[in-house]
Amino acid sequence: MNKKDMGSENMQDKTILTGIQPSGVITLGNYIGAVKQMVRLQDVVKKSYLFVADMHAITVPQDPKELHENIRSLIALYIACGIDPKKNVIFLQSDNPYHASVSWLLECTTPFGELSRMTQFKDKSSKNVNFSAGLFTYPVLMAADILIYDADYVPVGIDQKQHVELARNIAERFNKKFGETFKMPEPYISDSGTKIMDLLDPTKKMSKSSTNPRSVIKILDTKEEIEKKIMGATTDSEMKIKYDEKNKPGISNLMNIVISLTDETIPSLEEKFEGKNYGEFKRYVADVVVEELGKIQKRYYELLGSNELDQILEEAAKETRAIALQKFNEMKVKMGLYK
Repeated sequence: MNKKDMGSENMQDKTILTGIQPSGVITLGNYIGAVKQMVRLQDVVKKSYLFVADMHAITVPQDPKELHENIRSLIALYIACGIDPKKNVIFLQSDNPYHASVSWLLECTTPFGELSRMTQFKDKSSKNVNFSAGLFTYPVLMAADILIYDADYVPVGIDQKQHVELARNIAERFNKKFGETFKMPEPYISDSGTKIMDLLDPTKKMSKSSTNPRSVIKILDTKEEIEKKIMGATTDSEMKIKYDEKNKPGISNLMNIVISLTDETIPSLEEKFEGKNYGEFKRYVADVVVEELGKIQKRYYELLGSNELDQILEEAAKETRAIALQKFNEMKVKMGLYK
């Protein structure tokens, strides 16, 4: 299974499925490196499913009120960032009871040892003795999420590739035992997204889990917060606007931000700011980011203040329930359960 990239093959007859965790936070790095790629991808595939993995979220303790707010906020953010409800089926995992039903049938065909070897389970369970049974079995639910919709590709990061491989193993085992039922999915790991780095430590990737809030720009940061963070970004002592990731990682990171959000290029930026100081360049970067995120924030708050989200989710729930019920009934018949 090689890395797949947009344009590397004809995607017009392909179905993709993307699950997102309801953390309620999208950083500038997430937006540039992942969400903008999803926006491009939605125009070149046959069918795109995007769901909020809220049932996965409760495998670890959650504050109910905060989780509820995060779910709604995340959907609004993705749509505000350019995910088009007309080009994507956007739904909540928990709105479709057949995900759990299919998962149970798959759990009954999945060996214990296979789940115990999952990297994320071993990592999370080692940090918490009182982990839930759901933390152990949720990779099967993830497989059900994928297999129900006969997804060709699942866009994932490298750390999630193992889950797609498990879904393939589960599908192959079921198909061999009960007859052809599931399509074999593949991970879609794109190389096209620009990696945005930490503002204070540009040698590491920008992450929402950073312990220093000044190192990360969040999509809903205010104009003042954005300006302060960018003006405080780590640079170097050379005072030259030049792209050099090895020797000038801070300036290079700021340049990457600009070229990802505008029509600018590295050469055009170097020419535009030749002889100018870092302060002038940082103010320009801040203006670019403020303008881009301002448009997203405007749309976000419009969505939260209307019933548009509820309508989108209601329509998607009807469509996905019908698909999942059909797959569930097919599995029941093949496994000998009464239909």
